[in-house]
Amino acid sequence: MNSTAPGDFSSRFKHALRLDELSPSLRKVIIGIAGGLILLAGVALLFLPGPAFIVIPIGLAILATEFAWARHYFQKVRHWYEKAKSRAPKKKKSRSF
Repeated sequence: MNSTAPGDFSSRFKHALRLDELSPSLRKVIIGIAGGLILLAGVALLFLPGPAFIVIPIGLAILATEFAWARHYFQKVRHWYEKAKSRAPKKKKSRSF
């Protein structure tokens, strides 16, 4: 079960937390609060010491399981990450004894 479909993570996430058993409106509220709090914590970490560049995408990923606007911004973040990753210089493995 190693699928890369976009909805695959979302459905596994909802099933693991038993969110698929809730009504859709209640599920949206729970995901909105949890993802929103994590996203706000990430934004606060922009000004405080901490890993904002890790926390913000996690909040967006949680929100993206239910909201199309968050899915759009999460895809943008993933694109920026891939672009930065391709621009980064490749490290050569060197053996040091």
